[in-house]
Amino acid sequence: MEWRKCYLDVLLVPLGLFFSMVYHAWLWHKVRTQPLSTIIGINVTGRRFWVLAMMKDNDKKNILAVQTLRNAIMGATLMATTSILLCSGLAAVISSTYSIKKPLTDTIYGAHGEFMMALKYVTILLFFLFSFLCHSLSIRFVNQANFLINTPQDPMNVATPDYVVEVLEKGSMLNTVGNRLFYTALPLLLWIFGPVLVFFCSITLVPLFYNLDFVPPSRKGKVNEIGNREFEPV
Repeated sequence: MEWRKCYLDVLLVPLGLFFSMVYHAWLWHKVRTQPLSTIIGINVTGRRFWVLAMMKDNDKKNILAVQTLRNAIMGATLMATTSILLCSGLAAVISSTYSIKKPLTDTIYGAHGEFMMALKYVTILLFFLFSFLCHSLSIRFVNQANFLINTPQDPMNVATPDYVVEVLEKGSMLNTVGNRLFYTALPLLLWIFGPVLVFFCSITLVPLFYNLDFVPPSRKGKVNEIGNREFEPV
């Protein structure tokens, strides 16, 4: 394959993915160092208090706990089903001989040879497969938490509230990773029509993720005040 036919694919697609990777690495750093400045960190803290409250008064809140976790399982199931359906569709396109694999070469920038088209479909397929894997594992952990959260609080019981929180957080984190892989794969679907759309859509997702992942400036003062009060030494 000649360089002049694929230089846009080689430059723009990895560059768009690089911006997304840098943003999520920075987000992970913020979650570890300043958790209360991110929505993910606040949700982690809220889930911990929720599990403690559910297990402390389990006789009255057991149904509420099961229904809440069931809703989380349904959301992960929906995303896993969507991912595997898209994988099946892409696999059917890859194995077919129809003209759907042949783009409109006159209106698309970038390479559109057989090797590049196979690379596009396989890359998108891998993203959706890993998204399906993460959501499936998330369902497994949330199902475990669904059973453990209603276990009797006995001194001999090893399913302590801290252990249940840990299991639930594993499921929630896998669900978040699966969602991000799914969202990253959506711009890659546009790679079929050229690398330019992939680059612009990947860049557009970064500020969108930022608005969804971080606490608005108007609420940062209140969140920090609550956080300082929570972790204030007694």
